[in-house]
Amino acid sequence: MSGQPQTNGNLALNDKKVIVIEAAPKPEAAKLRVAAYCRVSSDSTDQQNSFMAQLNYYTTLIGSKENWTLADLYADEGISGTSAQKRPDFQRLLSDCRRGRVDKVLVKSISRFARNTRDCLETVRELKSIGVGVCFEEQHIDTSNMSGELLTTVTP
Repeated sequence: MSGQPQTNGNLALNDKKVIVIEAAPKPEAAKLRVAAYCRVSSDSTDQQNSFMAQLNYYTTLIGSKENWTLADLYADEGISGTSAQKRPDFQRLLSDCRRGRVDKVLVKSISRFARNTRDCLETVRELKSIGVGVCFEEQHIDTSNMSGELLTTVTP
């Protein structure tokens, strides 16, 4: 090692260089993409008024939340809830959830979402598995805050 200068420590310190690392900009909080599902089972005048009230309510509610954005409104009118396959907008909602377009679904009640316990639980569990929570307002249930065991208590 003769003939080579000896150094102690980091060479950058010998040159007295300061390395500045800029802070990364803080990302903006992403807004929650919220959808609403509405359904009435008959074409009666009372049911039509309820249907329009639900649509107006959810449009206003979602628009009033600073960290929410309206993904879409899904609505089946005059259709029984016993079969999910016969509700085209419900199927469209599920498709959009599977495509990652929806983070949370608002529904007036479990009976508006499904009348069949098995279909309700299967759908809620599927949505939860892909990160989509369902909020049933009348029952005060938000599936994004529930464990799998508690989901078994969600019944129409």
